Amino acid sequence: MPRPAAADPTPMPLVKDQLDRDLIALLEANARESTANLARRLGVARTTVLARLARLERDGVIVGYTVRLGQQVTDRSVQAYVGVTIEPKAGREVIRRLSRLPEVRQLCSVSGEFDCIAVLRAESMPRLDALLDEIGEIDGVAKTTTSVVLAVRTDRSASGESRG
Repeated sequence: MPRPAAADPTPMPLVKDQLDRDLIALLEANARESTANLARRLGVARTTVLARLARLERDGVIVGYTVRLGQQVTDRSVQAYVGVTIEPKAGREVIRRLSRLPEVRQLCSVSGEFDCIAVLRAESMPRLDALLDEIGEIDGVAKTTTSVVLAVRTDRSASGESRG
């Protein structure tokens, strides 16, 4: 007799409806917008916005609020993608050490040639150079391969605008 499949104990975080989607879009544009202004723009009561925000945060749909740097700041900085090859059994410690570096904007485990790819943003080329040395000196890092971003052609992330 076949056994029924076990239900997943952790439900997927859900965006409930168009109001949730509109609220998220407004917050992506300006995470500091007041709940009163959000309510006015959405045509709902402020308490509705507060309740929606609380649910979206509780359900893990919204996990934080952030700062977007101005174009003048990002234009003066240097961005690079660093492929990192990690020695066997050193992965956890290398990831922990990389995650502590404030210039690491994103760190992804990937398939292919590298074990992970780090997206770095440094204030200058000399700082990027020093940062790459720091990464290379982490115990367990076997090899790094760096590509410096010369120009961003398109950026659809929450922190960028489309360029072209």
